[in-house]
Amino acid sequence: MVAQFRDQDQLLSKMATGNGHGEDSPYFDGWKAYDKDPYHPTKRPNGVIQMGLAENQLCFDLIQEWLMKNPKASICTPDGVENFNDIARLQDYHGLPEFREAIAKFMGKVRGGRVKFNPDRIVMSGGATGARETMAFCLAEPGDAFLVPTPYYAGFDRDLRWRTGVQLVPAVCESCNNFKITKRALEDAYENAKEANIRVKGLLITNPSNPLGNILDRETLKGIVSFINEKNIHLVCDEIYAATVSTNQPNFISFSEVIEEDIECNRDLIHIVYSLSKDMGFPGFRAGIVYSYNDAVVNCARTMSSFGLVSTQTQHLIASMLSDDEFVDRFIAKSKERLETRRKVFTQELARVEISCLNGNAGLFVWMDLRMLLKDPSFEAEMELWKVIVNEVKLNVCPGSSFHCLEPGWFRVCFANMDDNTMEVALSRIKAFMHQIKDQNREVKVLAKNHMQAKQP
Repeated sequence: MVAQFRDQDQLLSKMATGNGHGEDSPYFDGWKAYDKDPYHPTKRPNGVIQMGLAENQLCFDLIQEWLMKNPKASICTPDGVENFNDIARLQDYHGLPEFREAIAKFMGKVRGGRVKFNPDRIVMSGGATGARETMAFCLAEPGDAFLVPTPYYAGFDRDLRWRTGVQLVPAVCESCNNFKITKRALEDAYENAKEANIRVKGLLITNPSNPLGNILDRETLKGIVSFINEKNIHLVCDEIYAATVSTNQPNFISFSEVIEEDIECNRDLIHIVYSLSKDMGFPGFRAGIVYSYNDAVVNCARTMSSFGLVSTQTQHLIASMLSDDEFVDRFIAKSKERLETRRKVFTQELARVEISCLNGNAGLFVWMDLRMLLKDPSFEAEMELWKVIVNEVKLNVCPGSSFHCLEPGWFRVCFANMDDNTMEVALSRIKAFMHQIKDQNREVKVLAKNHMQAKQP
């Protein structure tokens, strides 16, 4: 049997059988634990609750309400079937004009109307995953590198490295300044790459940040633009969480807004990755976007998009929905409001059991600090704690090491992919776990005290 599997492997490519996808990471191991024993309030009340999946499920009622009122938006309904032939037969990889126009308009609305996007620069892709890989293919050769501030999304290793042969060089950020991206961190990463004879072709920034759940301030954004211009390298801005930012200050600032200011910038170096997976809660639609200020990149990315187009049926539906200004304005406002409420309740309840999180106002998650629970400041201790949380507390959270965080004890915890009742169950499990630890520590202290008293003459 072993020989048979070995023969099968030899029939496949190294890329197909290698571990470039990253499935051996704890990030995906937690998902596997959830898949084996998924929580259900009645069928599996003791199952694993999925808190490792960054999905926005808080506004599906608004989506469903709109769909019921607008049946013509789908070509698979009696009201919309008259458009079936035209939509189903279209194969143009430029995409439906109304789709590109609606996406460009939505991207502007999400950024507060402070910047406008050109529909002709909108390039489709199979989700943000496909958009990132397309950017890597367009901008770098195998062996070239992108700088990426840590901690960064675990899927970047798959999206940018697996099939492209591109390398990722970490720019180390630290908790002492709330993981701020500094010029020093970028310079050190750049020099480290040079010393290793690695050609740096770009810098990948996620704003709002995954996994930190915060946003970059204007000065940091300007510093980043200055850095990439000085080095003459590309800037790929992943802004897929743009509409998840709280209504409270500070406001989200896009790189597209910064380059409109009085700042020296070669726009040919600026590229944005976007999708509707997080802001609208549509990961299954695979509606990814590349928006580049570089004409050559737009043309190359559009040609490459043949491998990951958004279906015309999906384009038609999204174009109809996002062209409804009243709905879009209401959706953005309600989504921000509900995310803000969920984030506030979640962090306040964690604080009741003395768990703190990095101060943030964006994303679908919090960056939770459990360093005080580690038996020692090591990644071995982090993994030991993570296994307890997944296997005993029955919560799938993501350890910081899977996001390349160089400080053990941080965890990303998603809060928007569940209903209120499930969140209450998750919080009750966390509280019970913390109370158990306190009781154990109290017993240890009592035993230690008794031991010391017994030793006294």
